[in-house]
Order: sequence, then C-alpha cells, then structure tokens
Amino acid sequence: MGIPAYAGRLERTWYYTFRVICGLIFFFLITPIVVIVPLSFNAEPYFTFTHEMLTLDPAGYSLRWYQEFLNSDEWLTGIKNTFIIAIASTFLATSLGTIAALGLSKPYMPYKNAIMALLISPMVVPLIISAAGMYFFYSSIGLTSTFPGIILAHTALGTPFVIITVTATLVGFDQTLVRASANLGADPTTTFFKVIMPLIAPGVISGALFAFITSVDEIVIVYFIAGPEQKTVPLKMFSGIREEISPTILAVASILVGISVLLLTTLEMIRRRNERLRGIVPQ
Repeated sequence: MGIPAYAGRLERTWYYTFRVICGLIFFFLITPIVVIVPLSFNAEPYFTFTHEMLTLDPAGYSLRWYQEFLNSDEWLTGIKNTFIIAIASTFLATSLGTIAALGLSKPYMPYKNAIMALLISPMVVPLIISAAGMYFFYSSIGLTSTFPGIILAHTALGTPFVIITVTATLVGFDQTLVRASANLGADPTTTFFKVIMPLIAPGVISGALFAFITSVDEIVIVYFIAGPEQKTVPLKMFSGIREEISPTILAVASILVGISVLLLTTLEMIRRRNERLRGIVPQ
C-alpha cells in the first residue's frame, strides 16, 4: 500500500522510516542464512570470501565441497538416518495429530482446553528439559541409542504442529456433512476418507510438513538419545564444527536451506489454495 497523497511530512517520514526498519530486520534475519550458499562454492578450504570470489573470478568457485559430501560415506549415512527418522516420525505425528484434532473438535469433548494444552506442551517446554526427561525415561525402557527411540521423540515434537494446523482447518468445517454422509449409509471409515479428509487435507499436509522440518532440524534430543549408529546430519554438522573445520559443512547447510525453501514454498501454495477454497480473496 502506497503513501496517500494527502499525507503530511510526519506521516511521510514515518512511512519511509518504517520501511527502513523492516529492511534492516529482514537483512539481519536472512543474511546469515544466505551467505553460506556462495561460501559453499569456495574453491579454497576457507570460511571467508577469497579475493577470487570477490572479483567473480571463475577460478575462485568450485563444486569441491559438494563432491566431498557425495563421496563421504559418513555424510551419506547421516542423510539416510535423517530421512528415515523424519519420514517415520512425520507419519506417526500426522496420524496421531489428526486423530487428536478430530477428537478435540467434537462439541461434547470433556476437558477440551486442558487436553489441548497438554498435547501442545512439547512446543512450549524448553527442548533441553524435554531431551533430559526423554533420556532418563528411554534409558529405563531400553530405547536409547535406537531408531524407535528417536522416532518416538521426534513424533512427540511434531504432533503439536499437526494438531494446531488441523484444528485451525476444522474451525470452518460443516459437521452437517458428516451427518448427511451417515444418513446416506456411509460407515465412519468411508465418511472420514470420502468427506472429512479431502476438506481438512490442507491442514494435514501443512502439519506434516512442519513435523518433517522439525525432525530434520532437531539436534538436542538426538544429541541425548542417539548412539553412533543413529547420527543425523545436524548432529554430524555440530560434531564437525567442534572436531574438524571443513567447508563441506557449508555445502550440507546449503542443501538443507534449499530443502527448507522448497518446503516453505509448498506451505505457501497450500495456504493460498486453502484460502481460495474458503472464498478468501488474497490481499
């Protein structure tokens, strides 16, 4: 929205000052993330821009660190572990979160607010506290240093995102459609997959993507629970920064940034589609 023609000097000053402040905030938030992408193409083993890079000399750029990443069994194992854990925990979190949101949407559900607060508590409890609690609990039942232990821990972190997004989708859900389906002879399973699921799909997909991103980025719980066989990419990057300084970390970080941008773009497309289905005109 542009500045109106009748705006006074003070309003014009604030108009441009506000945009400068927003630009500075955007700059400080985005620059640390964006700067790693060109640095990952550095031909030299440095974490700074070389003279050749600053002068745009092609000799200063290389795919060397991406090749090292692809030729490293340790990194590829970390990628495989990360995606196994993320996909399994996302599936569990999406299933459990969707069921919980549907149950909480029922008007006769007792203690709805208390249950909701309990289910989303993993989002507000400091992660280090959750990690310590899970470590002691999983140690007592033999789930530390196992894939099921990490998958269950990441499921606990991802489920609140699914509950919130599906609950938001169910706010405008017409319950008479469920009754109409039952009157036409459909059983609950058919009603769920033929009537409810298509309408709440944007919320389910959004929650699943948030759960997936949470699992891929998570390191604290993995640091507490994982053994040598369950090392993920974030844990490998953390260990690499402490033990060996290699720009391969920048190449891996750039790949993760690309994946995050792709997922966020998908989320935005889903959000716009959901608004179109609800008849909301984008501003």
